[in-house]
Amino acid sequence: MGCMRLRRAIFAGGSAIVSRMNRDEICDKFLDVLQFDLYPFQEEALLAWFEIDGGLLVTAPTGMGKTLVAEAAIFEALHTRRRIYYTTPLIALTDQKFREFQDRAEAWGFDRDDVGLITGNRRVNPDAIVRVVVAEILLNHILSPDNLLGDTAAVVMDEFHNFNDFERGVVWELSLVLLPKNIRLMLLSATVGNAIEFTRWLREEHDRPLRIVQTDERRVPLEFSWIDDKLITDHLLDMLDEDDAAHRAPALVFCFNRDECWEVAERLKGLSLIPAETRKRIDEELDPAVFRDGIGPKLRQMLIRGVGVHHAGVLPKYKETVERLFLAKLIPFVVCTETLAAGINLPARSVVLRTLLKGKPRERKLLPPSTAHQIFGRAGRPQFDTKGYVFVLAHEDDAKIRKWQAKYEKLDSGSKDPGIMRARKALERKRPSRRKTEQYWSEGQLKTLIKASPANLASRAMIPYQVLIYLLNTYGALHYVREFLAKRFNTPDRLEGFQKQLDHMIANLAAFGFLVQAEDGDHVTLDDSITTLLDFRSVDPLYGSFLAQTLAPASLEEKLDVLESVLPLPPAIQRPLFPPEDAVPGPLQTSVIEPALIKAGILSATGSAPEPDGPESLADRWDDDFEENHDPRNLPEMLAALYETRLASPEIIPVQPKRVLGGLLDFNKDFFKFTAARNLQKNEGLMLRHLLRLVILAGEFHTRTDDPDYQRIAEDATDIGISIDPRYTDNFLSNVARETKGTAL
Repeated sequence: MGCMRLRRAIFAGGSAIVSRMNRDEICDKFLDVLQFDLYPFQEEALLAWFEIDGGLLVTAPTGMGKTLVAEAAIFEALHTRRRIYYTTPLIALTDQKFREFQDRAEAWGFDRDDVGLITGNRRVNPDAIVRVVVAEILLNHILSPDNLLGDTAAVVMDEFHNFNDFERGVVWELSLVLLPKNIRLMLLSATVGNAIEFTRWLREEHDRPLRIVQTDERRVPLEFSWIDDKLITDHLLDMLDEDDAAHRAPALVFCFNRDECWEVAERLKGLSLIPAETRKRIDEELDPAVFRDGIGPKLRQMLIRGVGVHHAGVLPKYKETVERLFLAKLIPFVVCTETLAAGINLPARSVVLRTLLKGKPRERKLLPPSTAHQIFGRAGRPQFDTKGYVFVLAHEDDAKIRKWQAKYEKLDSGSKDPGIMRARKALERKRPSRRKTEQYWSEGQLKTLIKASPANLASRAMIPYQVLIYLLNTYGALHYVREFLAKRFNTPDRLEGFQKQLDHMIANLAAFGFLVQAEDGDHVTLDDSITTLLDFRSVDPLYGSFLAQTLAPASLEEKLDVLESVLPLPPAIQRPLFPPEDAVPGPLQTSVIEPALIKAGILSATGSAPEPDGPESLADRWDDDFEENHDPRNLPEMLAALYETRLASPEIIPVQPKRVLGGLLDFNKDFFKFTAARNLQKNEGLMLRHLLRLVILAGEFHTRTDDPDYQRIAEDATDIGISIDPRYTDNFLSNVARETKGTAL
């Protein structure tokens, strides 16, 4: 059915028919190339996109085909030859969509090169009609003085519920409110609880009208099961059946701890999950050279037995193999963390949750409903399944208790048979129980999560310094910035908090000489040097500027230690990477920083911090309960303390002293020997990511200072990255300088 005919079928009397025939013709062409029937939700969204001038907010559960609506916008852009941006929150998802849209363009008769990719670390056909980008790139292009949006007609923001993210949500918000009004907008999101209020805010505060198209239905309905009498291994075995109607794989098994992922996978690899012929096929798919080092041999043994592991600690080359084998239906189970649910599309018939709690030991809390719903939504493949299955397992202690009760209840309590009486007594001696040191979850909590309303969208974080500089440079007066903050989407109390944060930021910019505030308290004069803050994207720009100047007389080793300290790693990984306690201080620390801290009264006259009341190592202070308030005992901490003395307003600068590249250099750059020595083989992916982020950070400092030491740091980290995963490293780092030059984030 063509667009005009479809519109007549839905809107009685044709009252909604509009006269923009060009759009109608494109809509008809798009409907003609579809090879399947549309759901009513998709019909409504497609017609709305080709009918209205403003834009759409499309909200629906995972699996409802929201991407099809985006494909219609891309189809329109290819025919009109006017640019469209398609944004995602993750590089992996961006890569996936880039490949999908290239395939679509080719199938529609266009050139694959009409679709380009820009992630900030990788560029393919960057001037293409269709630009698939990570969210930060779109904001960079909006803020750029070079009019990088060009002939852009539309923007699609996928996974728009990331607006709610406490760290990165401001990127979606600023892109949305700063996007030129002539550019049409499509927001694709999981269901949200306050869609009406959100669109009203956009219309009233930012003159951005959006039509809401939403549904709570799923193409593949979900069936939830509470498993209270089985351990994880028993349950997963029961999911496998030769009869496809009873078969519940392929399945994603969610854990909320990387170590737990490996623990579960280790248990599974000894089970009979796949037939011998499938094992042989998998073995043929695995390049021995790729799986030779580090965790590779262990993961290979798991894969040929039917189970994969997928989380941030797994090297990209391994994750890609796991994804490929799972999509080919060769491995029935992938044990993963929740990041997979929020990222790439890995269709599964079932999902299994080993727990409903997440957090530190003894402080775990029930999963946020938004996280739980994202995980639940991964169950059910529209092209294969009529139902998706969600299994939630009780705590293993509770499962053992339940199994014990079932056995005990089978023995007649009134029987005088000696054998039965002995059996009951034997069971009573082995009665399992709950432990005081454990936290437990319940079927009632599962029901609560199932019924929970979708999360509400809200402006979460304060705008970063880079955006503040953009606003000050554009308007030159604080009342414009205050008006901008007052229009954000949150409660009056939180908006007032943003205003107070603005006062702190202005005071700190003034303290470092980047601006002068007029006596009227409103107008500001920006120093030319303020643009140098835009050199820093991987670190707080004020702190980066302070470090770039202060580190000038430092040794290469000191510069490396400081740069590594500002790149965060999870505490559990941080511990094995602490610098040696007996490390010899460098020239900057002894000649410049310690005297400055002694003068400020932060260090004693001996140049050292007071000793603690009991034995305490650096590692002791970097546990999960680490407190920021402690005496500085190494160069990174001393620099942060000195920086704080020069601030007009308090600002937390978290530093984590660590030696990753420094430690690797001690091991002659042998990554796998180093990770084995530090027992970090199961976190190789996080280590590689740290090295590549260090390359970018060192590049920012080199841009600012032209100091060859930073170039050497970047080169050493790049060399090691190439030795670990050459293709990923090349993709991650290619054209960084060219893409990010002059951008705001």
